[in-house]
Amino acid sequence: MVTTDWQSDLRRRGYRLTPQRQLVLEAVDRLEHATPDDILTEVRKTAGSVNISTVYRTLELLEELGLVSHAHLGHGSPTYHLADRHHHMHLVCRDCTDVIEADLSVAEPFRSQLREQFGFETDMKHFAIFGRCRTCTAKAKATRTDS
Repeated sequence: MVTTDWQSDLRRRGYRLTPQRQLVLEAVDRLEHATPDDILTEVRKTAGSVNISTVYRTLELLEELGLVSHAHLGHGSPTYHLADRHHHMHLVCRDCTDVIEADLSVAEPFRSQLREQFGFETDMKHFAIFGRCRTCTAKAKATRTDS
């Protein structure tokens, strides 16, 4: 099962899969785009004594070990995902706040231009693009034409 992979990954790096680490990893897995507060709420369903500082410390370690990654999808706390499943960038609608996951290949021409022009390697998984989704754009256009 997936838990075994977490155990081996941690052991190979000299760490144990403690109950808290396992609960945090399972919560990140279940929730997908989750803030530390979301993760704490999920973990407390099983272990009521876990506090937010434990969640933050655990997320920090798991990110250093490459098991989780985070993205900033707006103001406030970052959201966390399992690193091996996070091969997309985020398109965030400013109106309805929906998040669209776009394949990284969509941004390849932009990445190539940054690399060629500036010698800059981008981390698009950490990147969120803000704008307006198709539905909100249509609503906005309809509102303008009704006026």
